[in-house]
Amino acid sequence: MMTISQEDMTMDVVVECEPPPGDSESSALSCQAPGPSLSFHNVRYCIKERAGMFSRKWVEKEILKNVSGIMNSGMNAILGPTGSGKTSLLDVIAGRKDPQGLKSGQVLVDNALVTSSLRLSSAYVVQNDVIMGTLTVRENLAFSANLRLSPAKYTPSDKATKVESVIQELGLTDCADTKIGTEFLRGVSGGERKRCSIGMELITSPSLLFLDEPTTGLDANTANAIIALLHKLSRNGKTIIFSIHQPRYSIFRQFDHLTLMNKGEIIYAGSADKAISYFEGLGYRCEPFNNPADFFLDVINETFIPQADSAKPENMNGVELMASENALAVKYRQSPQCRRVIEQLQGLTEGLNPESKSASDEACYVTPFYYQLMLLSARTVKNILRNPQTSYAQLFLNIFFGILVGLIYYQIPHTLPEALQNRTGAFFFLVINMVFGNLSAVELFISERVLFIHENSSGYYRTSVYFLSKVFADLLPNRILPVFIFSAIPYFMMALKPEVEAFFLFCFTMSLISLSAVSLAFLVSASVGSFAMANILIALPYVFMMVFGGFLVNLNSMLSWMSWLKWISIFRYGFNALAINELKGLVFTSNYTRMTGEMYLDHQEIDYSSWGFWQNQVALGGIMCVCLVMAYIQLRRINRWK
Repeated sequence: MMTISQEDMTMDVVVECEPPPGDSESSALSCQAPGPSLSFHNVRYCIKERAGMFSRKWVEKEILKNVSGIMNSGMNAILGPTGSGKTSLLDVIAGRKDPQGLKSGQVLVDNALVTSSLRLSSAYVVQNDVIMGTLTVRENLAFSANLRLSPAKYTPSDKATKVESVIQELGLTDCADTKIGTEFLRGVSGGERKRCSIGMELITSPSLLFLDEPTTGLDANTANAIIALLHKLSRNGKTIIFSIHQPRYSIFRQFDHLTLMNKGEIIYAGSADKAISYFEGLGYRCEPFNNPADFFLDVINETFIPQADSAKPENMNGVELMASENALAVKYRQSPQCRRVIEQLQGLTEGLNPESKSASDEACYVTPFYYQLMLLSARTVKNILRNPQTSYAQLFLNIFFGILVGLIYYQIPHTLPEALQNRTGAFFFLVINMVFGNLSAVELFISERVLFIHENSSGYYRTSVYFLSKVFADLLPNRILPVFIFSAIPYFMMALKPEVEAFFLFCFTMSLISLSAVSLAFLVSASVGSFAMANILIALPYVFMMVFGGFLVNLNSMLSWMSWLKWISIFRYGFNALAINELKGLVFTSNYTRMTGEMYLDHQEIDYSSWGFWQNQVALGGIMCVCLVMAYIQLRRINRWK
């Protein structure tokens, strides 16, 4: 395969090392090897969108239009106005876009096709810093190190040393033991948060680093410090590729290679310090003391009008200009810079089979399943303990409603009609509280959705590990312990059956009702990405289940085509189990009447045999398992390419 040396490429960047005084030879020997070269050839990327608001027809929208380029070791900036396609280009070359949208083109790193293994060996810093806010800077870095550094190559002490070296390199020593911060917890500054995000990716010592808008949301001085940090990293043998919107001049002058984009096409790609002369050759004049980045955006937005003679390049193809809405892209494609890049790319891609795939194209993980589960469960527990507002509120509500139910139905007598009416009413009230009291579970996957997508795509852990960590560290302890507290309060206040077995069966039934409701909330949480939609979707099945629970309406009198819904009602199984557990064996009396609990159960057509009781528990367990399995499937189906 043909290779291109850096000396042959006019747009390449040579990583310079500043020699110490009087010792240029030793400096040359200590200069680190340059980072990898990334090239992309004829990349065309499309997305599907609806033709209209209410239309069922989907149309393809072209985001990237046959873009090509080469980026080498150093600072490679992708610049352009909003909607120009710079972030899409960054995501495509970083392997973060849906492969189905890639209609044509190839992306190569050091003359090798990009696969999942290459994607996981590089690093990607998202625009909005995605970090666990309840952990400190050091704990977040240690989490990344423990999951992304192979235990076979790194001992725990080696990982700790690596974390400390990253803290020192990024200047995070003063805030190393400070929490990142949440909406309830004050934490580090924006610049420190950004450096921590970069540090979590630098843990693996990647030679190729992608960043999406690294200066967004930062003040001018902090943004300049972040770019200076990236510039320093690029001089240590790394290829830094990032998108940026409108940098100040002190930031722009640190760029080695510049790619300007407009309307999904490249209008310039080459050395950053030669970009102004290129546009001056087209007739655009940059005023003295004007920021080059502002000048380029003015040119793209047609604020400047070029001189007539210079605006018409040689061999301008009128047909091509009419076919393209982007005249600057046409001029660039006809420029000598573009022709040299195309020639180099043709040499690089010659002999490559576009259909060939790596033998290991699946996502690989350096740590085993059980180790990931242990670390992720520990982080989940730590997050709950340090952000306990929801847990405290859940516990308080359970205690409050437990006391409220106990006071409303205090010391239920055994005389008719109060004995049956109050008991059945209390049971239905308890089931309602157990079900609707777990609405907070819908936030679980939604609140961490972006964090999960980023960490899972970056190879931190498997989807199954993340799901099981929530089940073991959040669902079971956080949803069962409050149930036992809630159950004990009203049970004795209402003077229900005094037998120990009956009490534990009562608690067991309440736990299954809670877990079934939480599992359904998990399913909804994993299926949608917004709280508003989740609240709507979870309220609908809860209400339908309540209607078909057997207390508000006699199920035998319902229409046959609707009565089947009772078989998927958490309320029905929970109410039946509680009624059987309490009423079986009890005798109720009045002045002239004697009635047993079995008589009432027969009247309601509730099977109170041993199997009849346990089939309700099995049904609740089945609903829980089905919802959890479907929630896991939905987690795996989450669109990771947005």
